[in-house]
Amino acid sequence: MAIAKAERLMNLALCLLGTRRPLSKRELRGSIEAYLEAGSDDSFNRMFERDKDDLRELGLVIETVENLDGETGYLARRDSNRLPAITLDAEEAAALGLAAKVWQQARLAGAASGALQKLRAAGMPEAEDSYEAHHSALEPRIPVHEAAFEPLMLACRDRRAVVFDYRKANAARPGQRHVEPWTLECWRGHWYLAGWDRDRGAERVFRLSRITGRVRSRTGSFTAPVPDVVTVRETVESWAGETATRSARIRLREGCGYPLRSRAQSIRELGDGWEELEIPYGHGLDAWLVEFGPDVVVLEPADLRADVVDRLRAVAKG
Repeated sequence: MAIAKAERLMNLALCLLGTRRPLSKRELRGSIEAYLEAGSDDSFNRMFERDKDDLRELGLVIETVENLDGETGYLARRDSNRLPAITLDAEEAAALGLAAKVWQQARLAGAASGALQKLRAAGMPEAEDSYEAHHSALEPRIPVHEAAFEPLMLACRDRRAVVFDYRKANAARPGQRHVEPWTLECWRGHWYLAGWDRDRGAERVFRLSRITGRVRSRTGSFTAPVPDVVTVRETVESWAGETATRSARIRLREGCGYPLRSRAQSIRELGDGWEELEIPYGHGLDAWLVEFGPDVVVLEPADLRADVVDRLRAVAKG
């Protein structure tokens, strides 16, 4: 019966941590039962190299030492694999615990869970004695439904240009964009990418829900410098009218459009299930209002009403 990989990794880690001198591959193969089952030297070598890389990825510091006979040995010194003392008060421990629970994507959830286990092993207070225990009903989440999130996150990390098809709110068909990605940010339940649009030669912000198809990577270095501070939220706010000095009047169906109500400068009941709101008006507000469909009617200004009507007609034709 094949020995589980987790048990094999544990045995290898114990051997490397328990030895006082470097152990050769030959010695490790004779000491770990799972390696004895390897059918050939090549099979064992591949298995050992994968296991060694996995342990290093988990954080184990493995040293490679060459002895006088030219044979390579391996060991993991205890002083190199001991966490320094970590002193956290209850609120700091709760904040770290909540942060580890935020991510739901598999690639991020594993790293967050592993980090949390290491902190608890180092003496981080348990949730029962912390702020988190009193607020367990409120567990933060950052949902990511767009398939583009993970490749873009990795592209931002690796400073790698990408190309993707992007559908503007008022366009019937998506167009291709070549982008040098800088950062991702979540704002009001939507994810946005900020970066350098090579085709337009300017900084742009893209909403991930409007990216269609697969995000493809491109070789080569960035052509534009990455700014020290990328103001994604401020850029989106200005495009959505958050920082506008003008105002618009709309009719909103009762019980609908909470995000619009939260921005309203004034609200007046009209009767018959409708209310009149005055909201900030800036570039991009027409695209946002279209998302509320028949629950919103633009009263003024006339140019905003015309833009919303045009967008609705484009959606109907598409």
